[in-house]
Amino acid sequence: MAAGKTSVGRALATRLDLEFADLDALIEARCGRSIPEIFETDGEAAFRDLEASVLAEALATHHGVLALGGGAAMRPASGELLRGGPIVWLRISEEAVARRLSGGRGRPMLAGVDALQRWRDVSAARESVYRDLSRWQIDADRGSPRAVARLITDMMEEDLLPVPKEKHS
Repeated sequence: MAAGKTSVGRALATRLDLEFADLDALIEARCGRSIPEIFETDGEAAFRDLEASVLAEALATHHGVLALGGGAAMRPASGELLRGGPIVWLRISEEAVARRLSGGRGRPMLAGVDALQRWRDVSAARESVYRDLSRWQIDADRGSPRAVARLITDMMEEDLLPVPKEKHS
């Protein structure tokens, strides 16, 4: 949460000349309601059911960059759909989150008295899944979305280079 998934995803799609889609926007379009409204009216469990369904559909039909909500990979079935894909984990520091959350609204998972503590708790619970599923991890604390997208494409290109053969004497 607050890592810049949508902004960086758009910049990455532009850089790669691919289509961009945001899972939260797809969910909102399907329901005709905002994510906070869905959480408030239907609850988190119903939202997660909907999210899993829209994710499966998006993965089957969208052939570009897809920005996922922070909890999208947490269901085992969703994680299995994502496994092996070109997944980028946008890592962000607590300090950057504090800056980005100040005055922010529309994050139902961070609702409550202490949004930063809630972020710590949620992030800790998700970290092992993110680590398991991501092919690349990138520091998304600094730089514009375009700069982060450039770092991602650089990392992808580096990852796809052939490994030099060892020289034997």
